[in-house]
Amino acid sequence: MDRKTSYLKMKTDSDLGAASELLGSDLKDVGTAMKNFANHAIKLGSLGFGTSFLKWVACFAAIYLLILDRTNWKTNILTSLLVPYIYLSLPSWLFSILSGEIGKWIAFIAVVLRLFFPKHFPDWLEMPGSLILLLVVAPSFLSGTVRGGIIGLAICLVIGCYLLQEHIRASGGFRNSFTKSNGISNSIGILLLFVYPVWAIVLYIL
Repeated sequence: MDRKTSYLKMKTDSDLGAASELLGSDLKDVGTAMKNFANHAIKLGSLGFGTSFLKWVACFAAIYLLILDRTNWKTNILTSLLVPYIYLSLPSWLFSILSGEIGKWIAFIAVVLRLFFPKHFPDWLEMPGSLILLLVVAPSFLSGTVRGGIIGLAICLVIGCYLLQEHIRASGGFRNSFTKSNGISNSIGILLLFVYPVWAIVLYIL
């Protein structure tokens, strides 16, 4: 009887030990999985923040170039290409605001001023007005598929390349575009146009 009791006790202890090892192994696996999940979430969050930040930088650079060309330094560059660039690189929440009711009212006022009060519609408002109209009337294919997709990124990259080579040609060479006082600001602004599409295309390929 005592032998049977001791045998049952040894068996119970061995079962408890095995269960404890299994539980410890499971907890270790859960900890590893949570650690990997946290690392992946941090990486994805960092990439998303980087993309959003670079999109803001590129968009502000395009707006800066548009304002600069319309106010201070007139160039022969086809700066109207900055309008579709801003349309394609505009941050999502700002795009949704300007393409909604607020944008419609702004576009309506701009059209009324342009048609009936042309003297009160300055030339420097033509490009911003065109941008608002584009945001409001663009079909859903452009807003939902092209914008933010690989096609939109490629268009932004092509626009940046074209503006850069036209700026270098208008400045009289690559060196002059970065040495002349009136060309450095444009050169920096145009180079900033590349940060978002290049980064987004690299992430898309990877």
